[in-house]
Amino acid sequence: MNIDLIENNLINASFGLLLIALMLYWLNLIIPQTKTLSYFCISLTIIINTTLALSLLTRWAYNRYFPLSNLYESLIFLAWSINFVQILVEHKTKNRITGTITTPIVLFIIAFTSISLPDNLKQASPLVPALKSNWLMMHVTVMMASYATLITGCLLSILFLIISNNLNVKIYGNSNSNIKKVLFKYELNSTNKIFNKINKKDSRIDLLQSLDNLSYRIIGFGFPLLTLGIISGAVWANDAWGTYWSWDPKETWALITWIIFAVYLHSRLNQQKQGKQPAAIASLGFIIIWICYLGVNFLGKGLHSYGWLLS
Repeated sequence: MNIDLIENNLINASFGLLLIALMLYWLNLIIPQTKTLSYFCISLTIIINTTLALSLLTRWAYNRYFPLSNLYESLIFLAWSINFVQILVEHKTKNRITGTITTPIVLFIIAFTSISLPDNLKQASPLVPALKSNWLMMHVTVMMASYATLITGCLLSILFLIISNNLNVKIYGNSNSNIKKVLFKYELNSTNKIFNKINKKDSRIDLLQSLDNLSYRIIGFGFPLLTLGIISGAVWANDAWGTYWSWDPKETWALITWIIFAVYLHSRLNQQKQGKQPAAIASLGFIIIWICYLGVNFLGKGLHSYGWLLS
């Protein structure tokens, strides 16, 4: 049995299905939403998630280790995690706005792993002694789940900033407050006169409020996962290398990532910070996550250098 061929076919199938899903999700934005189109979108997303999961399980069963030991495996797991978070959010909210922005990211990740990564980084290799630990599944899984959750929340904040362009948005209170009010002052000009109609205004207000609330809740869920991942990593580091913290580049950027999202959550709970300011912080967090996850591995060596392309 050619395991590599099976795995490649599963990844290629995921890529093709993601292209179809991307077109369906964007079509869902252009035309009035229908139950049939919405059903196709979520069904296709579930199939993609299953295909990615099967590729990981195939690798796990054949190589007899949890498939998170190199860059290729972690990217596939990240794609699966973002896709899984999308399913959960869409099931909870009953709308498809999340898939519109997460599907392109998952598609890009799969394309990157299939086209750009050299073959030597795709091949499974024996685990180094430090990775032969029960902490591998705990620490790396939680960290990747936190990345996926935070990336999804950040993408919603970026969408919030795009849609609220040319608007003064002030949000008082937080998403859990019963007295939350969203006030919009429209600065009408030649590019947005269409929003003079009250029904258009109401629609845009509802969408922005929904995005703001959803982003806050998703990031609020991802932040404890990030905290737990960093703590478990420190415990594992002490077990493997005899120190809880060594200021390794990956550890340093993980701390920076944690601080950025702590500032975001503080700004959301602080009534003095309104509207676009927290969303801008979350948008910055999106960049910081990718620097922590990929940039550090590409540009510098350290204890977490399994994904360093130039090694």
